[in-house]
Amino acid sequence: MNDTTLPIGITLGDIAGVGPEITVKAIAEMSAADRDRTIVFGNIPALEAAARVTGIDLAFAPVDAAPAGAVKVEHVAIDGDPIPFGKLDARAGDAAFRFIAKAVEHAVAGRIGCIVTAPINKEALNDAGHHYDGHTGMLAALTGSKASFMLLASERLSAIHVSTHVSLKTAIDRATPERILATIRAGHAHLKRIGLGRPRIAVAGINPHCGENGLFGNEDGLQIAPAVAAARAEGIDAHGPIPPDTVFHRAYHGAFDLVVAQYHDQGHIPMKLVAFESTVNVSLGLPVDRTSVDHGTAFDIAGTGRAEHVNMNAAIAYGRKLAANPKSAAERAATLAAPAQGTAA
Repeated sequence: MNDTTLPIGITLGDIAGVGPEITVKAIAEMSAADRDRTIVFGNIPALEAAARVTGIDLAFAPVDAAPAGAVKVEHVAIDGDPIPFGKLDARAGDAAFRFIAKAVEHAVAGRIGCIVTAPINKEALNDAGHHYDGHTGMLAALTGSKASFMLLASERLSAIHVSTHVSLKTAIDRATPERILATIRAGHAHLKRIGLGRPRIAVAGINPHCGENGLFGNEDGLQIAPAVAAARAEGIDAHGPIPPDTVFHRAYHGAFDLVVAQYHDQGHIPMKLVAFESTVNVSLGLPVDRTSVDHGTAFDIAGTGRAEHVNMNAAIAYGRKLAANPKSAAERAATLAAPAQGTAA
């Protein structure tokens, strides 16, 4: 990382959950240089409450008036703050949205290089009138993007999803050749950006044994195979459809750099099995970069100081890698010009 690398921005997520605690723990372990390259988009009383319950001595100050050593905060005021830990609260849902919106504003303006998000609670978000099914869909709407994709990345296994927060029936309908090809392209471009010269991409099937030539469904032949053929025609090293009960095992042992999962659980289950604490959620297809922890708000332990921040550390490290290798103006423009494919939330 050089001196010109933009800072990262951490959004606190739902402050009734563990977001403030894992953020405080992660910042406490940063070097002075990395702390100086970090801006928290959140609420100072929530951060101070998290510091108390974790026993961490940190000072927090507005970003434009922060003394040396203090954590720089883009402060968002909340009625009645600090909000109690561990309880569903629409005020926390509204605050989570406002943290994200402010971070997007800074990212689009080129003031931060990547947004790193702590977990949100979708019920609180919707109770506050913000009707999104996840961070990725919210970010797509805030940036005006036509399509977005969820990548789960870990050291030995990574998966990108054709769709996520929809019913299984809807996911199968959404797995069109066009959408699958767009997902392959997004994963391929991302891996090349982070240094893989020729990414090897496996595309999982939908049906058991990829349908056994129509015995168990014909979606694999009609919807997935054409997308793989089109990707290969573009020079992408894509393979599939490959039976979903073996493809993740093969990728984990080095056969592929990325698996295209057709729906939420197909990709999430193997990722959480092999890398529950270290998987990073990365949003692709947006004009801004975003990484996230891959766990929820954990209301049951919020405010106890027991929340682990391993996943937050991984999300921050990935975010700094992206900030050090920013998208070109052409890449950002392409995300806004892409045809709508249906957001993977």
